[in-house]
Amino acid sequence: MAEVEKSREVKKQEAGGGVATERTRTGRIYMPNVDISEDRDSLTLYADLPGAGDEDVSVTLENDVLTIEAKVSSVKVGDHRLSYAEYGVGDYFRAFTITEPIDRDRIEAKMKDGVLRIVLPKKEEAKPKQIKIQAG
Repeated sequence: MAEVEKSREVKKQEAGGGVATERTRTGRIYMPNVDISEDRDSLTLYADLPGAGDEDVSVTLENDVLTIEAKVSSVKVGDHRLSYAEYGVGDYFRAFTITEPIDRDRIEAKMKDGVLRIVLPKKEEAKPKQIKIQAG
């Protein structure tokens, strides 16, 4: 996926955007797997956020940095005590610098079955333009 990110000029940002930040909530933070696709009109990101509900996810675009954050609570199994687990529970964080001019008013984000889909429509000036060749 790193090759696609480079070729599309979408770069991963360090957590906190290089600014020293402290979390007030304890627990693990995972970097969700992300697929990025591009067509003539938009960039589309698909982020895997298992265990997160739509109300637990926050997506922001500020200063050309797209940030995805999700809070996940540990699963309680009634009166049972968990004796073994292979699935790690924790929050998610991922940030990208977007270098394409994006139409911020038309950004869409939808969550379904643990996958977040974000559509970032390109501004008209960023779309490829066909130049007509004239004879003579």
